[in-house]
Amino acid sequence: MPDITPTTRPSDEDLTRLLTHPRYPRSNGYDVRWVIENQMGPNALWLLEWLAPALGLDTLRPCARVLDLGCGRAMTSVFLAREYHAQVTAADLWVKPDENAARIAEAGFADRVLPVHTEAHDLPFAEGSFDAIVSIDAYQYFGTNDLYLPTLTRLLKPGGRIGIVVPALREEIDGVEPPEHLAQWWEPDFWCFHTADWWRRHWTRSGAVEVETADWLDDGWKDWLLWVDVVAEESPQEFHRTMARWVRDMVRADEGRTFGFVRLVGRRK
Repeated sequence: MPDITPTTRPSDEDLTRLLTHPRYPRSNGYDVRWVIENQMGPNALWLLEWLAPALGLDTLRPCARVLDLGCGRAMTSVFLAREYHAQVTAADLWVKPDENAARIAEAGFADRVLPVHTEAHDLPFAEGSFDAIVSIDAYQYFGTNDLYLPTLTRLLKPGGRIGIVVPALREEIDGVEPPEHLAQWWEPDFWCFHTADWWRRHWTRSGAVEVETADWLDDGWKDWLLWVDVVAEESPQEFHRTMARWVRDMVRADEGRTFGFVRLVGRRK
């Protein structure tokens, strides 16, 4: 791996080579500086590309309506419009629609992606509005409530799919204490991370969907570590560099024993 310390900053070409990943060929076509600048956690494009085949994005009709729930800075929304020709509603609580609108327009998709400001429990859309719902690195913060999924999937057309990717646990944690090797990094928010089996059971018993996929990303922690290694030095925002260094230390100490990623896909009954 190239040295990316501040004294030897890599060129754009070096970063492109470093972040070119055989598992994510579509994501490899995006400007690395743009992705780094607009990240808000794990590499959202990589996670969406992993989700795409299970969700059947390639089989959507042209201009299918997709809700990108918790879209952040709308990178995933641009990806959905560009790669799958979707008509995307980019919904987020924390990033202002005007900011996302400028980013979307600069990417050339102002006619295909509509940014909206909304909270996940107050979605102003009619029943059956969407062909698919996508949520990358967000659903864990609002979707663990037993009553949430039925209220969300009413927005899907019958037979429409919802797909999420979330930070997850390899095995559920017994008791109230985190694993010893993660104690110094553990945050209360981490208790909303769960295993693939937990998510499958959670969605199945809701009765709202037929679960089609619930699985673990093999070596996902290595992808996460590669990504935060870069963001820790190359993000233009000090806050994000600091956060990435904190996450890097945690992921490196864990080495995939506890943390990774789960994708989940369900079809509205």
